[in-house]
Amino acid sequence: GMPAAISTTFAGTAKTFQDSLANQGLLVGGAILTIYIVLGILYESFIHPLTILTGLPSAVLGAVVALRFAGMDLSVIAVIGILMLIGIVKKNGIMMVDVALELRREGMSAVESIHKACLMRFRPIMMTTLAALMGTFPIALGTGASAE
Repeated sequence: GMPAAISTTFAGTAKTFQDSLANQGLLVGGAILTIYIVLGILYESFIHPLTILTGLPSAVLGAVVALRFAGMDLSVIAVIGILMLIGIVKKNGIMMVDVALELRREGMSAVESIHKACLMRFRPIMMTTLAALMGTFPIALGTGASAE
């Protein structure tokens, strides 16, 4: 092993990357809190924003597990992908809750309105999600000199 007098630290670009990752969680947490507040104002409710945001933890966990399963590190590109995933999951939740609330106002039961909202929003959600996914393929599959 190494003598106790020798220590190692990151320097240069590696140090900058480590520092940015350390602050990333705080920034994402602040962004999610801001989104919750804005959605709370929009829906005039504390519950509906929670309904929209409850999918985020499982989506992020799934992304991290997929990265580990693929043998990839949490790089800058991976963090950008996770942030895009958060945006897509949030958008899908908003689309579903909007339709379900509109159907509730029309007199449907909660279960019926959720079921019908799922059926009505399935195609638009799939189209926008696939468009975003296809747009990220060049970055994800990049093989050039700047690819990680």
